[in-house]
Amino acid sequence: MQPDPLILAFDTSAAHCAAALLCGDKIVVERIENMAKGQAERLFPLLEEVLAEAGVSWADLSAIGVGIGPGNFTGIRISVSAARGLALSLGIPAIGVSSLEAQVDNAPRPVWSLVDARRDHLYAQLFEMGPASAPELISAEYAQSLEGERVGPVSDQNPALAIARIAAERLSSEAPIERPAPLYIRAADAAPPRDPAPVILP
Repeated sequence: MQPDPLILAFDTSAAHCAAALLCGDKIVVERIENMAKGQAERLFPLLEEVLAEAGVSWADLSAIGVGIGPGNFTGIRISVSAARGLALSLGIPAIGVSSLEAQVDNAPRPVWSLVDARRDHLYAQLFEMGPASAPELISAEYAQSLEGERVGPVSDQNPALAIARIAAERLSSEAPIERPAPLYIRAADAAPPRDPAPVILP
C-alpha cells in the first residue's frame, strides 16, 4: 500500500514565518511566528523544528508547498528560493500557491480574495467554480463596489495550512507541476539595493 504523501509547506510573504506538515489529509505539525523581519534566518531552523517534532527527515518528504505571494517582496523571494533549492536537492516537486488562493481555500464560491497592498490598494482575485480570474491591483475605494462575498486576511490564520492542502491536491492530480515563481502584481516600492538581488530563473 502506497504511504500517504508527506508535504512540507511554508510561507514568508507577510510579517510571519509559517510552516505546516501534511500527511495525507492530516496536519501533523503547524507553526506560525509573527515577525516583521528576520525570516531568512528563521525559516530553515523553523522547518527543522517542524520535521523533528513529527519525527521525520527531509528524505521522507514527497513535495514542498510554498507561498508565492503577492505580499512582501523580500519574503516571497526567501521562500521561493528555499523551495526551489529544496526541491532540487531532494528530487521532489515544489508547488507554488498564491496568498490569494490560500486564504479562500475553504470559502464557498464565488468569492473575492483580497490582500492588503498598502497605499489604499488591494490585491484582488475572483474565485468561481471554474478557473479563477487573473489577480489584479485595485483601489480600496473600488473594492467596496465588488459584488458578492469577500475574504480578507485573518490575522491568526496560518497560511501554510491551506498551502499544504492545495499542494496536496495538485500533487495528486495529473496536471503538470510548474516550478514556483514569485507572484508580483506591481513593481516593488523600495529603492533598488546597491548590490543586485539574486536572479530567480524561470
